[in-house]
Amino acid sequence: MNNSVELEVNNYIGTIFLNHQPLNVLTGDFLEEISRKVDEVQRDRQIRVLLVKSKSKKAFIAGADISSFPEINREIGQELVDTGKKVFNKIEQLDVPVIAVIDGVALGGGLELALACDLRIASSSSKLGLPETGLGVFPGYGGTQRLPRYVGLGKAKEMIFTGSTLSAEDAEKIGLVEHVAQSSEDLDTLSHSLALKISEKAPLAISKSKQVINSGYDLSLAEGQRLETKLFGDIAESDDLKEGVQAFNEKRSANFKGE
Repeated sequence: MNNSVELEVNNYIGTIFLNHQPLNVLTGDFLEEISRKVDEVQRDRQIRVLLVKSKSKKAFIAGADISSFPEINREIGQELVDTGKKVFNKIEQLDVPVIAVIDGVALGGGLELALACDLRIASSSSKLGLPETGLGVFPGYGGTQRLPRYVGLGKAKEMIFTGSTLSAEDAEKIGLVEHVAQSSEDLDTLSHSLALKISEKAPLAISKSKQVINSGYDLSLAEGQRLETKLFGDIAESDDLKEGVQAFNEKRSANFKGE
């Protein structure tokens, strides 16, 4: 599938453009293309933060490929969701922060991909939801597990049980998105501004903080703090820490190398 997923890198900010027109439906080939681009991001040490956005103004991702559903049986169904999980887990486990830039609909697998990102920003015209129960299935790309972690158990159950779609404003109220922009242009400005702020911080500190937040969430407080101590020790002798302290003392901006 040519040019269905594109990667651009500019000043430490990587952008994955989703371009499977018209609605970025998650076919097997499209998921494979996304997976390959995520691998490229992981290998590119120049990237300090990643934006994921659509080239379509209609949809971030409209959902999974429903046309394949009539052929599903137990084995095919499990293989289908495992494929999506592997790609989305790969996004979640990237060393760098990932920001989902949502313009248009983010439904089903589209919202599940956004949930695998670290932050979500949406335009005011966007719609978000998990409508799978209306098709006789439920969210299988990690949605039943990630959504409650962001919005709470009751609200997640309500969204999944009813298959309801939320406006961007309502999604922000429940913590499903971090920011809402009033237009597509404002969305681009806001997402780039946030990415730039992150890219200016120490890459090792960002990577380790992401790791300890994600891993520590499912641990006890004591276990999480032990992990925090260990990872803090990992960066205690880094060149970035020395540069950060020196820049602070010299009242200048730090020039971090990620080392």
